[in-house]
Amino acid sequence: MKKRKWRYLSVLTFFSLTPNQAVAYRNNLFTTLHDIVFHGKGGYDFHTVYNMPIWLRKFTYSSISKFYKEQNEDKNKSSVEESIANMKKAGAVAPKKETTTPNYVTKASKK
Repeated sequence: MKKRKWRYLSVLTFFSLTPNQAVAYRNNLFTTLHDIVFHGKGGYDFHTVYNMPIWLRKFTYSSISKFYKEQNEDKNKSSVEESIANMKKAGAVAPKKETTTPNYVTKASKK
């Protein structure tokens, strides 16, 4: 058999993902689909999201992600403020007392 001489340096005649890249891409894709369907609160089903144009899917995912991050930040802020108010109400946070510096003079008699 005669060895075939390739016209190009690359043996492959097409471009594709490596197996590791393909696994990462599929994992990212299905994670994104799950997040949109799950956090969309019933507004989306799997087939609708799967068949969405990529730009729309990315926009939807980023919008949902942004909404939940803002909601989480607001919840954390209000819970911290609420817990401080509850502690003050319960008396756990005492007002600052004025302190006097010690003079280190003993009151013992000197003989």
